[in-house]
Amino acid sequence: MAAIPGTAFAGSPGVVRESLPGANDQPDESYGSPMWPMPGGNTSATPASQHVPAEASGAVLIARVWEALELPGSAMDYHFVLQGAVDRLWTARRSHPSGLQLLEVFAQLDLELMEAAPQAVSFEPDVEPVTFVRVTSVPRLISLLEREGAFMEALALAQRLARFSQGEDVVTRLVDKTQALAAESSVGGSA
Repeated sequence: MAAIPGTAFAGSPGVVRESLPGANDQPDESYGSPMWPMPGGNTSATPASQHVPAEASGAVLIARVWEALELPGSAMDYHFVLQGAVDRLWTARRSHPSGLQLLEVFAQLDLELMEAAPQAVSFEPDVEPVTFVRVTSVPRLISLLEREGAFMEALALAQRLARFSQGEDVVTRLVDKTQALAAESSVGGSA
């Protein structure tokens, strides 16, 4: 993912890219679309998109996501890896509460990726107007921040997400909340 222009992602912590299976794979372009090597044949699925097993959870899930971000893939592959991790960490929050910290990291990375490469979340990036897929990772983080009372942080994320034609109603709600809190604190401060 670090190779995607415009992202500040410098690499996954603790992952040695060269030691990962598939890190140096190159697609076979002779089929008309990229086909990636795998045992028993070729597949259109990139190494990044194949790396996180559906049953992975907890520390294994987190490690596999970091590794997947180091493997060859498209911006869309990385988006779905990150979004899937956020959704799974949210589902497992009671059994793996420490995963909420990584949920925030992965959702932030996903938003950064979307901003750098909007084609990662668009149906047809070459058609105007661009139509975006529904994103779940960033709204999940916005909701978490809002529950914790971090309204300004949630608002900032919601405003960034609105660029992708999503969450405009959340922006309105959070603006109302932050204005109400500001009015309340100014009344409370002058009493």
